[in-house]
Amino acid sequence: VQLQASGGGSVQAGGSLRLSCVASGSTLDYDAIGWFRQAPGKEREGISSISLSDDDTYYADSVKGRFTISRDNAKNTVYLQMSSLKPEDTAVYYCRLRDTNVWGQGTQVTVSS
Repeated sequence: VQLQASGGGSVQAGGSLRLSCVASGSTLDYDAIGWFRQAPGKEREGISSISLSDDDTYYADSVKGRFTISRDNAKNTVYLQMSSLKPEDTAVYYCRLRDTNVWGQGTQVTVSS
């Protein structure tokens, strides 16, 4: 399985973006897909995840109430809808299959004040 992340861009504070993570190949053997981000000079942090078999989701406190994760099984795609973006959300965003070393290539999100 490979993951392809996309949807990043540059927005002003308060704006919105939707990231996509498309899985090529079957994900039946995997539990969940998560979104991570890494800002310059900081460690990569997990911000959200979604189960591939039920409605279980997770959000870090830093994004709770502003970001929404969802999936479209027919398209093998997980989305991260990001709203009320802040400059501190600026980072490279990655998706990953849980408990694996399978990562998407990263997509840059830049939020200006």
